[in-house]
Amino acid sequence: MGLFSLFSKDKKENLNKGLEKTKNSVFSKISKAVVGKSKVDAEVLDNLEEVLVTSDVGVDTTLKIIDRIETRVSRDKYLGTAELNDILKEEIAELLQENNLGKTVGFDLNGIKTPYIILVVGVNGVGKTTTIGKLAHQFKKAGKKVVLGAADTFRAAAVDQLKIWSQRVDVPIVSQGMGADPASVAFDTLKSAVANDADVVIIDTAGRLHNKVNLMNELSKIKMVMQKVIEDAPHEVLLVLDASTGQNAIEQARQFTAATEVNALALTKLDGTAKGGVAIGISDQFKVPVKYIGLGEQMEDLQIFDRFAYVDTLFDQ
Repeated sequence: MGLFSLFSKDKKENLNKGLEKTKNSVFSKISKAVVGKSKVDAEVLDNLEEVLVTSDVGVDTTLKIIDRIETRVSRDKYLGTAELNDILKEEIAELLQENNLGKTVGFDLNGIKTPYIILVVGVNGVGKTTTIGKLAHQFKKAGKKVVLGAADTFRAAAVDQLKIWSQRVDVPIVSQGMGADPASVAFDTLKSAVANDADVVIIDTAGRLHNKVNLMNELSKIKMVMQKVIEDAPHEVLLVLDASTGQNAIEQARQFTAATEVNALALTKLDGTAKGGVAIGISDQFKVPVKYIGLGEQMEDLQIFDRFAYVDTLFDQ
């Protein structure tokens, strides 16, 4: 019984479809890496290292995986290349399990003190506003009362886009327009959420990666003002990354986690890229869990990230 025993049939199908480009790319590269070989030897491992690096798993994480497979080859003496996909699946799953930061909370927030505040950060163009809209939809579908806050006041388009999503999902939004103080918008959003007994608050922030000091100051001010309304806000600082940018996504994660207290990641556009291996590298390299993955344009195409089901899909023929 595979790891999908924990996954619904629909989610399994969506994950298979969403990872199709990455999966085809990985299998094509692995096939070339083992051509003419019957067992996993030093040459196969060298080729496999190149496969993983060029699949955007990342150098550091790739070296960890290769070390684990080398240890297994040394222990078992003989491993056939036909077993390589299963070996990869097992070793990567174990690596990610060792880095497990606890169970991922789904869209059901029963038992969690409300309102639950999610502050969303990330550069322009990564799918930040779309992710917020999909999150709002899924929380609402789970029976939660949601309020959006348009605190990305740097661009008028950002406020307008979030308003469109609020109408589409049919949830209220608090906004003050372009040029308003983001902290003031966040404050008003939380006051409205408390007054209306909201379960979830999702606040958008400016989608630009300016220098770390300015970024930290802006986000610190937003947090400080929110905590005047709810003492432990925000409960989640969600960094949205575009998986199709590969190593650039890892670099953005590095910069944002250095600038603010990010405690959750969302990877978007996995369905449109062959660089889906980046989810493995990001999960391993940062002490921050990938929480959500975007697998398409529809509102249902945002999933809770199950790293084991992900690996199972990626290396399952």
